[in-house]
Amino acid sequence: MKKGLGTGVIIVGIIVIIAVMLMGSYNGFVNAEEDVNQSYAQIENQLQRRLDLIPNLVKTVKGYAAHEKGVIQSISDARARLAGAKTPQEEATANADLSNALSRLLVVVENYPNLKADAQFTRLMDELAGTENRLAVARRDYNAQVAVYNKKVKRFPGAIIAGMTGFDQKQYFKADPRAQEAPKVDFGGNG
Repeated sequence: MKKGLGTGVIIVGIIVIIAVMLMGSYNGFVNAEEDVNQSYAQIENQLQRRLDLIPNLVKTVKGYAAHEKGVIQSISDARARLAGAKTPQEEATANADLSNALSRLLVVVENYPNLKADAQFTRLMDELAGTENRLAVARRDYNAQVAVYNKKVKRFPGAIIAGMTGFDQKQYFKADPRAQEAPKVDFGGNG
C-alpha cells in the first residue's frame, strides 16, 4: 500500500513539474508576442506622426507651387494607401510609395527658393526628417523583437508548445523591393 502511494506522489510530482514548465513556456510566448506587438505599435505611431505632418507640408507647398498638382496628388494618394494598410508588408509598400512621392516633392522645392526659406516649411521638413529617423529605429526594434519571437517559436521545445497553443511566426517589416532603386530626380521643371 505504501509503495503504491509513493509511486502516486512521484507521478503527481512529475505532472506538476511538467505543468509548471509548460505554463512558464506559454507565458514566455505571451510575453514575446506582446513585445512584438508593442514594437509594431511604435512603427504605427511614427507612421501616424508622419501622416499627420504631411497635410501641413502639402498645404505649405501648395501656396508656393500651385501648378505642381501631380506631385501633391501623388503624396496625398500615397498617404491614403499608408493609412489604409493592414499588414506589415502593405505598410512597407505604402511607406515606399510615400517616400518616393516625398522625394519628388523635394525636387519641386528646389525650383522655389522662397519655399525653401519659409520658416514653416523648414520646421515641417525638420519634423519629417526626425520622424523618418524614428521610423527607422522603430522598424529596427520591431524586426529585432520579431527575431527573438520567431526563434522562440522555431526552437525545441518551444516549437511543440507554440504549435499546440497557436503561436505562429511573425512577419518582418521588410522594405518594398522598389526601395532599392534610387529616386529619379529631374530638375527640368516638368513636375
